[in-house]
Formats: sequence, structure tokens, C-alpha cells
Amino acid sequence: MELLWQELTNGIPDSRVLWTLLIRVIAATLLGALVGFQRERVGKPAGLRTHMLVSLGTAVVVLACSASGMNMDGQSRVIQGIVTGIGFIGAGSILKVSEEKDIRGLTTAAGLWLTAAVGVSCGLGTIGIAIIACILALIVLGLENVAARVRKKPQEA
Repeated sequence: MELLWQELTNGIPDSRVLWTLLIRVIAATLLGALVGFQRERVGKPAGLRTHMLVSLGTAVVVLACSASGMNMDGQSRVIQGIVTGIGFIGAGSILKVSEEKDIRGLTTAAGLWLTAAVGVSCGLGTIGIAIIACILALIVLGLENVAARVRKKPQEA
């Protein structure tokens, strides 16, 4: 039983560390939800749950590396892997529609990449940076709606 408890609490030596972990993963999840909610609201396929999971997942990976005693050099390589991996996921969300000669999904890919960065930032404990990035992302994504309205407005002669 002692071995089981030791394994379950490995990397969480005291209640202060537990609270730190909880704050970071909850912040990552909520910030991912904000971006995801905006994407869901405008009918994009990668919405609320996808962005929440990307942000939470990246935060957990960073936290696990830190809790395992990995040095900053090792954590840096893990973060590089996250950035690259999310790039591949984003690339999978980009479609080229042959008939229309149109490329779709670039904003979704960029949003997933940004959400991963927000998760990494939360995992590292720089939640303020993550909040600022999230606010700016919401502003940028809001511009998408403004641009769509401008394109639909009839041209004046």
C-alpha cells in the first residue's frame, strides 16, 4: 500500500506543490476553453474540447518533466518536441479544396499551435504571459468576423 501511495504522489511532495500543479492545469484548461469556445461559436471543427485538451496536454507534459527532476535543457527539448508535434497536428487540419483552389484551416492550425503555447506557458508557471496571449488571440480571432462582414458588404459604386 505504501508503494502505491508513493507512486500516486510522486512529484507532489507537499500540498503547496499540489496547489501549484492544480492552478497551472486549471489555468491551461480554462484559457484553452476561451479560445476553443470562440472557434466553436463560429462553427469551426476544432472547437472547445480540442483546444482545451491541447492546452491541458501541453501543460501536463511540461509539469511532468519538471516534477521528474528534468533540467531546463531537457525541458527545452521537450518543449521543442511539443511545438513540432502540434505543428504536425495543425498541418493535418489544413485542407486544399481542389475545385475552389482554396486553402482552409490555416487559422485552425494557428489556433491549435497558439493554444499549445498557452499550455506550455501555464505549465512553466508563466500564467500572466498565457493570459495576455489568450486575450490577444481572442482579439485576432474576433477580427475574422469583422473581415467576413466587410467582404459581404455590397460594394458602393
